[in-house]
Amino acid sequence: MPRMLDVSDEVRAEIGDEEADRLLVGEDAPRSYDCTSCRTPGDPENDRTSTVLFVGEETAVLAFAHATCIPSQVVKVSEEQLQGAVASITGDSPAASAGGGPQNVPGGQAVLGITSGLVLIGGELHPALVVEPTAPIARPGSDGPGDDFLPLLIEQGFIPVMDTAQLPTALSGWSVLLAAGQLHAVLQPGPDGGRPVAWWQAHQALSVTDGWRSAVNKTQRVLIYAAPVGSIGQQPREDLLRDALDKAAASGKLVAASMPLAGTPGA
Repeated sequence: MPRMLDVSDEVRAEIGDEEADRLLVGEDAPRSYDCTSCRTPGDPENDRTSTVLFVGEETAVLAFAHATCIPSQVVKVSEEQLQGAVASITGDSPAASAGGGPQNVPGGQAVLGITSGLVLIGGELHPALVVEPTAPIARPGSDGPGDDFLPLLIEQGFIPVMDTAQLPTALSGWSVLLAAGQLHAVLQPGPDGGRPVAWWQAHQALSVTDGWRSAVNKTQRVLIYAAPVGSIGQQPREDLLRDALDKAAASGKLVAASMPLAGTPGA
């Protein structure tokens, strides 16, 4: 009997009491699973296990994760993302590019590039995402040619980086969605404190290296660095990425924040 299975109230509300109770008594729970976050094996009889419900426009998929990776929750995604998540969970799709090409922000407001890498701070490797637009970002409603990308992020709580050797401060309410061992979205607080919404959302889930996944499983937090177009570029090696971050910081063109995996408490 999977006594260590957790079904949150919001998951129960989506799947119904009858299905939730069947899971809790072991009728519909798996004997083993691959964690939807870290992709390592789990056993609901011996490991604290979370039920994670991915909900699209038309379909929903129930997945399982170590409770230490992701708490039980409902994750709303696009139907396209849901199909990608299903393929990732079942192993039917090839891995996405780890480099992370430009991705559309929901609503078509901007095009952002996402690069994953490890950043050494205080002798410890931290999982990081570097965000850089492919064009200047104008303030909503503005007709000017100016680039307001960094001011907009500072207004959201990101902090200017003067020294990349310092750990970025935590940004409350924001989180990073890692599911099936791949990156799906960066989430920000919803309007009026509602359900988090995607600030950046991958068209196709982005794969990360084993080292990045191992680091995030250890820290349970991701460092997000952001710079204006042309500041960082696509760097082939992590040492070159760090050099580019250092130069952007020295020229006042870098902001950063630390945020937990989706569903974990904000700082």
